Amino acid sequence: MMTSLTIDHPGWLTGTSGEPVRLVTHEGVPWLAEWQPAAGLVLRPVGAEGTATPSAPRTAPQELPNTREAAPVVRQFATLGIVQRLTNPSLWDAITTAILRQVVRAEQARKLYRRWCADHGRTIDTAVGPLALAPSPETVLGLPDEAFAEAGTAFHRTALRAAATAYTKHQAAWAQLAPEDLVKALDEVPRIGPWTASAIAADYTGDFSIYPHGDLAVRTWARRAAPEFPFPGTDRTFAARWRRFADDDRTQLHALTLFALTWGSHARTDQHEHAAPPDNRTGTRADHGS
Repeated sequence: MMTSLTIDHPGWLTGTSGEPVRLVTHEGVPWLAEWQPAAGLVLRPVGAEGTATPSAPRTAPQELPNTREAAPVVRQFATLGIVQRLTNPSLWDAITTAILRQVVRAEQARKLYRRWCADHGRTIDTAVGPLALAPSPETVLGLPDEAFAEAGTAFHRTALRAAATAYTKHQAAWAQLAPEDLVKALDEVPRIGPWTASAIAADYTGDFSIYPHGDLAVRTWARRAAPEFPFPGTDRTFAARWRRFADDDRTQLHALTLFALTWGSHARTDQHEHAAPPDNRTGTRADHGS
């Protein structure tokens, strides 16, 4: 069965071979994630030995809801085959990513994140060229106001600083929390809020049953996948209908949301004629980052 890579995180870039690449940190060690048509997702430590490989679980289409109401979107999502997503191994990166998504549109958030990393993060030479990580909490707390303005993150300055302060105090405890408890803890940080907290926790734990299901991305791709279906208009009513699609089953809700985000990244890049077709020999597929 074909495997589709989820590239919802703005850290995914297009490598020298034309396939998605991403740099992450896991237990203090940089790892290069690279999609290879013949092998799928390959993870390698950079410049040091990693003690454990970052998690990149697979979700099968059989885990999607089987309710009659969900059938129109499930039929479309199931064409992805097995979906694989690299769980963000860095809670701080997940926090940074979600904060930079506040208010701005997804495309602008991708540009903001990449510029923020390039301007103030740690750049590491990899097999596919230099790649940058998100600036550390210590770096964020040491930056003057002008640095945020120059990077285009002036609006996010107070949220990033508040998050950096809270993270340095609570990172060890937060890393041990269950997904729902992590959402509650993050929600207590000024300028984060429930939507951002849920997005952070989903990215870091890999559990998309806790994702903010009324998110514009989910609503957009659900409507694109099933244009004839009468989806509710507001984010709150949409989220309620989305949960009903899965009959409030966490496994099915996770799969439904993850497949929606994956399908959306494929539809977005297909629209711009940048998607790689399925490899007939290996049954793997990935999208080119934009």
